[in-house]
Amino acid sequence: MNIRKTLAWTAPPAASSRFVALASFVRAAEAQGWTDAEIQFVMDEVVEADSDAAGQAVLVSYAAPPTNPPRKT
Repeated sequence: MNIRKTLAWTAPPAASSRFVALASFVRAAEAQGWTDAEIQFVMDEVVEADSDAAGQAVLVSYAAPPTNPPRKT
C-alpha cells in the first residue's frame, strides 16, 4: 500500500544507511505537513525492508520528481 503522497525531498547519497535517509525524510515530511500516521506508515515500510537499498527505494518512491521550470523559447 502506498499513501499516494509525494514529498519535495532529495535523498541522501546511496552510500548512507536507510536510517540516515529516513531521518532526513521525516524532517522534510514534518515540515511539509504530513500527519504522524502518514510518516509512521513510511517509517514502518523502511524498517521492514530487507536491506538498506530496499529501504531507500521505499523512500525514493515517495519523493516528488524534480520540477524543471518551463523553458523560454
